[in-house]
Parts: sequence; structure tokens; C-alpha cells
Amino acid sequence: MKVNMKKARSDKRIKNTSKFISLILRHRPEAIGISLDEHGWADVQDLIDGINRSGGHSLDMEKLEEIVRTDEKQRYSFNEDHTLIRANQGHSIPVDVELEKKIPPDILWHGTGEKYVSSIDVQGLIPKGRLYVHLSSDMDTAKKVGSRHGKPVIYEIDCQKMTEDGYAFYFSANQIWLTKGVPVKYLKKLYRA
Repeated sequence: MKVNMKKARSDKRIKNTSKFISLILRHRPEAIGISLDEHGWADVQDLIDGINRSGGHSLDMEKLEEIVRTDEKQRYSFNEDHTLIRANQGHSIPVDVELEKKIPPDILWHGTGEKYVSSIDVQGLIPKGRLYVHLSSDMDTAKKVGSRHGKPVIYEIDCQKMTEDGYAFYFSANQIWLTKGVPVKYLKKLYRA
């Protein structure tokens, strides 16, 4: 019982540290006194030192490698020699994470909460505070994402038509489809509870 509780506390600390790393690498590197290069890379040692100085988290290279390796969303990547790290996507700050432009499947999905439907039905999918709209390759993932925002609503995106009309799609290192926006005419609303 004690071992399980200790592991649960350790897992929670790792999850919280991972969320903090996500905040730093996607939105606020200045919060710990570091900077990102134009492609979103941060010096690993600067990140570790900055997080440890922040006082709320403890980080070393072993723990950072574990976070990168075990993150269920595969949010982070190291460079080849593990001296640099970056978030794979989801930035609100202007960086070029060298996304691969690809032709998407004919259909992708976007999950959201019911509270956003009236806005989406008028203006389509927009990136809001991010650089791109995130799209899922399967409906189950979209539902899971939508559930984070309340009662989920799934939108089906006609990517074939968008591609024919000249819209660009990108595929991130962690298997997320991204685009700059999805106008209403390419959306089909699917209610799924």
C-alpha cells in the first residue's frame, strides 16, 4: 500500500512537472528566464536550471528524459544529442517548429465543448491563442479532447475539399494534424455525448 501511494505521488509530481514544461516551451519561456530559438528549441540545461530555480518543481536530466519518453501525447522532442528540447506543437508564441506539410486524409475531426458551438457555427474553427487549429485522425480522440471542455461536440472536417481549395495542412511530430483555420462550409457538426 505504501509503495502504491509513493508511486502515485511520484506520478503526480512528474505529470505536474510535464504540464509546467509545456507551459514554458509552448507559451512562456520567460517565466523561468530562458528563451527559445526561432524553431522553438530550448537549451536542455537552461530548462532544467530554470525549472529548479522556479521553486515549484525539481528536475534533472533523468526525469526530463522520462517525461519526454512517457508523455502520452508525445508533446516534446529532443534533438539528436539531447542538448535541445522543444514542444512539438500547440504554441501561442511565434516559432517555426518545422512542421511537415502533408496532404491529409479526406476526413479529420475536431472535438470541442458544447459551450463553443455557437461561436464555431458562425466563424468556423480558429486557432484562438494558438498558431494552428488542432485536428484528430479519429473520432474517439476528438471526443476525448472535446470532453476536456465540457459536454463534447465533434466536428467532421472535409479535408479533401479544403485541400482542393488550396488550404494547407501540417503533420506534427506527435501525429497531430494542424491547419490555420477551418471555415464553416467545411464543417459538419456531430453531437456525441
